[in-house]
This record gives sequence, C-alpha cells and structure tokens, in this order.
Amino acid sequence: MTSGKLLRQLVKAAAEGNPRSLEDAISQVVHEERDKQHHLLANDLERILYGMGGKAGDNLKNTYGVVPSDKERGLDLLEIFEPARSLNDVILSEQNKKIVDRVIVENNQRALLKSFGLKPAQKILFYGPPGCGKTVTAEAMASDLSLPLVLVRIDSVISSYLGETAANLRRVFEFIRGQTYVVLFDEFDSLAKERSIAGDHGELKRVVNAFLQMLDAYKGDSILIAATNHEALLDNAIWRRFDEIIPFKYPSKAQIKELVSKKLKSVRRDFDMDDAKLIGSLSKKSHADIERVIIRALKDMVLGGGQFLTLKHLNEAIKLDQSRNA
Repeated sequence: MTSGKLLRQLVKAAAEGNPRSLEDAISQVVHEERDKQHHLLANDLERILYGMGGKAGDNLKNTYGVVPSDKERGLDLLEIFEPARSLNDVILSEQNKKIVDRVIVENNQRALLKSFGLKPAQKILFYGPPGCGKTVTAEAMASDLSLPLVLVRIDSVISSYLGETAANLRRVFEFIRGQTYVVLFDEFDSLAKERSIAGDHGELKRVVNAFLQMLDAYKGDSILIAATNHEALLDNAIWRRFDEIIPFKYPSKAQIKELVSKKLKSVRRDFDMDDAKLIGSLSKKSHADIERVIIRALKDMVLGGGQFLTLKHLNEAIKLDQSRNA
C-alpha cells in the first residue's frame, strides 16, 4: 500500500496541475512497488507515466535496461515478457501442483525465510515430453509471483566461436542479477549435455563447466527454471544443482477431462464430458496436442455452420492429428 505521505503528494500535485511534482510522486510509487516485488504493477505505472510510444517489447527493454546480446552476431540473448497466463490456466498433477505452490509461497515469503537464515527454492528443473506444460507452467509461476518472464534464447547463446557461448551465458547471468525475474532456460540440454558423450569436443565440456560454476555462484533473487525434453542427455552433475525437480508427463484421464472441460466451458455441445471413448482417444497425447485437436474441431464447427460441437467434429480432428504425427 502506498504511504499516506506519498498519496498526499500525488493528490496535491494533481490538484495544482504541477506535472513535475506529479511525475516525481509517481516515480516514487514505482520505486516502492519494485521494492515490494510488484514488478508488473510498476511496469504498468511507468508505461502510463511515460506513454506506450512504440512496441511493448521495446518498452520492456527500456524498463529493465539494455538486453545483453551476442557480440559476434548482435542477437539478443533473452526476451522479456509480461506473463498472460496464471496457474488457473495450467493442468498439473496433484504432486506437481504441490511443488509449484510451495515454490511460490516460499518466494512470496522470502523475507520471513531470510529472518530464519533460510532461502526459498530458486533453481527448478522441469523435464518431460514436449507439449506437456513446462513453458506454460513457468509463465504461470511468473504471473502468480507478479514477476516478468525472461526467456533465454538458447539459439543466440550458443555460438560457433570458441569461448563465446560461455561469455554469452555470463552476460545473461549478469543481467538477471540486477532485477527479480522468473528466468526460463528452455532446451536446457543444449547447454548442459553429458560431458562424457563420445565425439563431443572440449568446447562442450567448457560450456557445461562454466554453466555449473555460474549456477553455483548465482546469488540473485530471480527464480531460474531449466526445461528439457531430453533429460537423459543432461550431465550427471547438473541434477544436484536444483532445489526442486519436477517431471512433466502426458495427462492422465482425469487431467484430460479437466483440460477438455476448461477449453469447452463456454461452448455448446451435444456430448458428455465423461464420454469414455473420447477420453480414451485423447490418451497418450500431450496437453498441446489436445488443445490443437479442440481448436481444430471448433474451427470445423464454425466453418460448417454448426450450432453445437459434436463428437464427430472431435473425432475428425483426432484423425487429422494422428495422420499429422504418423
């Protein structure tokens, strides 16, 4: 809550029509909100104060400083997003939900833990098949913590120049140390591959060693999330660096029903959500696959002039999806 003194200053500046005093007061509010880790609110206030003027991404860069880039190619090493989805939009197993909820509670109560000499979980590993919610969960955690989401661009970080990949990683860690974010290292196996794999040259070993050192040395307040579809490729030394390790799997029948119900909540249909044949036909599919099937079925309904979504629409969409993946 903004202090009474600052509220009086805001109202007085507005009443007097004093733009300089008003700007100063709003700047103080922004500073207070950042101190409270309310980064999304602070961003909104800054954009109102200074005007949108340009693309949202450009404003985010201005808000958080100069985004680090690869020196050889000039490519941005990361992107900063304001998360749009919350945990209410994510379908998680009960066990995963408990872990994610605990990480959020610990980071929201960082000061309390610190008073007892404790630290919140900050280094999290997500692993499992593609399309099963790893990226969406990272975004949802950022939303629930009112933090920006930083996506590390692995394609930009990895360089063909000797030593430049480790240098790019160092630039990323230096940048995220200055603010509090949820930082996602997607396709993490590209940076932390098993060092004993035959045929790999010494540069890979140097990159893994450098990453381990930076991870161990990191003392900032950001939450670092590494995500991989290929956990078997990870170096053995990586696993013990994480405070929490969360496996993502294909959704269970109960999760499929929950996902279908959520996506079709406002859609008129002529079938029961508990239809065993429908749930069975969607098993062994990822969350992303199921969403794609539902969207395709809805498009067919609309383009066909239908008033109700039918099992036929869904079954046709499932067949198309199977042929796509064949």
